[in-house]
Amino acid sequence: MSAENQQERLGIEQWILGFTDGEGCFSVSFIKNKTTKTGWQIFPEFVITQGAKSLPALEIIKNYFECGKLFINKRSDNHKEHLYRYCVRSLGDLKTKIIPFFKENSLKTYKRNDFEIFSKIIEMMSEGIHLKENGRKKIATLVEGMNRKKQSRFLKSPETKRQLLKERR
Repeated sequence: MSAENQQERLGIEQWILGFTDGEGCFSVSFIKNKTTKTGWQIFPEFVITQGAKSLPALEIIKNYFECGKLFINKRSDNHKEHLYRYCVRSLGDLKTKIIPFFKENSLKTYKRNDFEIFSKIIEMMSEGIHLKENGRKKIATLVEGMNRKKQSRFLKSPETKRQLLKERR
């Protein structure tokens, strides 16, 4: 690899890092899903959002990571352009591509804290901890420390409280 290509690669990594600090999000949601054994699906996701005019930037990021998908959020409010989201949801891609990138290239904003929690949750899920009620509770408690710090619907749900009581017996 020539020195020029190395500089370009370093430049794109820092650009992606800055883009993520400004417009990215690491999130883990608990979604009610009656088709799953537990009634809940844990949904980790790395997202960067941009307006339609900046769609080429999201395509560059998608091509860099060689994973994820682009989704359109059509807007019917007073905004003049639709939003696009670059999303990585695959546990394998999160673990082997996204997390190593951000461990090697440290975020500069408070999103670094969200990333650290996100990374820990992905590792727990890779180990199968999320398959047990107590593991889901641990993950939900970690999620409460991310982003907007809302109390988890999963932890408040009557089904979860019943399951935890049943496990303690």
